[in-house]
Amino acid sequence: MRSSPEIVEVDSTQLDEVLRRVEHSLDAKDAKLIRAVFESYVYVADLVEDKNTSLRRLRQLFFGRRTEKTTAVVGRQTEDPAAAPQLDATGDTELAVGEVDPDEPNEANAPVCKGHGRNGADAYHGAERIDVRHPSLTAGDACPGCGQGTVYEKVPGVLVRLVGQPPLKATIYQLQKLRCHLCGQVFTAAAPPEVGERKYDATAASMIGLLKYGSGLPFNRLEGLQGHLEIPLPASTQWDIVSAVAADFAPAFDELVRQAAQGDVLHNDDTTVRILELMGQRRQEALARAAADGNEADQRSGLYTSGVVALRDGQRVALFFSGPRHAGENLAEVLKFRAQELPPPIQMCDALSRNLPGELQTIVAHCLAHARRQFVDVYDRFPEQCRYLLETLAVVYRNDATARERGMSPEARLQFHSHSVTFPPAR
Repeated sequence: MRSSPEIVEVDSTQLDEVLRRVEHSLDAKDAKLIRAVFESYVYVADLVEDKNTSLRRLRQLFFGRRTEKTTAVVGRQTEDPAAAPQLDATGDTELAVGEVDPDEPNEANAPVCKGHGRNGADAYHGAERIDVRHPSLTAGDACPGCGQGTVYEKVPGVLVRLVGQPPLKATIYQLQKLRCHLCGQVFTAAAPPEVGERKYDATAASMIGLLKYGSGLPFNRLEGLQGHLEIPLPASTQWDIVSAVAADFAPAFDELVRQAAQGDVLHNDDTTVRILELMGQRRQEALARAAADGNEADQRSGLYTSGVVALRDGQRVALFFSGPRHAGENLAEVLKFRAQELPPPIQMCDALSRNLPGELQTIVAHCLAHARRQFVDVYDRFPEQCRYLLETLAVVYRNDATARERGMSPEARLQFHSHSVTFPPAR
């Protein structure tokens, strides 16, 4: 019978000493592997010591989260019609939020359309369009084929060609210079009017901002990409370009805040963030100033990025705030711009108290997916109780998907849910 391994307790200092000896004795590749094993051991040991880490969570950390589809968690439903969730025309049960049904076609396995590929010419709204005229014919000319008819305009044929180029490309204008051999005077050609006075024009600043803050491309990574394509653009230069035009976007951001404040439904949440300018010694100085001013929010040592997403009239506004304030406090700052004649908005968030906007009134609707996931996590311990809840929510999710497919208004969706959901009997 296999004996249990001995549990060895070591501190970080002992591990570092062992790793230093290993690095002196072995080649770099083997030493790197052993260091990774040691660090993994320490990481797992810390997780095991954490009382909030369950075996299910450990499996998810090591092997990834499996699907939370109801049938995958609780198995196939019973034949009791009252206990089964509603089915669609194909007999499939509902998918929870964020799930992908492996039996359904998606972009990864959908058949490729013949002819023009995934996108037709009309999809390329930002493409340059060049009209190519027939070299010898115009509308109204005699037909060169039969000699009797007259040719006329038709819908043009279309060719789509895509070329690669750096995100920011450079153009070098070489201005001719002429010098008089007698008097020495130099005559320089004038630059074309479209050249402008600045080396980096507004489109360069916009593209850097979109790549960094819209697509999450770090300055250093863009610097590397531009360098490989031989159009150098240092990260520090990118920051200088963006910061120089940031103030120009302030009116647009203020208007987005005002528009978001009028939303019918607002989602908010936050996550931790690292802001170098607000850390270390500078953070300590800021905390001292906040304490002197009596500013409670700015006295926190933690830093957060809050997201506020507002929905109204089919439009969506996404706002992000980074600093010491929590999501609820940032939402309160947004709601200060809400028109007084509007009713309180619906607020979607999890149950953390710091997500609430304080004195400003909202209709709080806590996130259902967060609550459902907690029951998925403990299903192995309480299968009967969790099965009842998961099967009940399966009906809700399925009906909501049907309502969205039919394009129902919020009021119609509410009526549809009220009259369509039949809860299974309690067990």
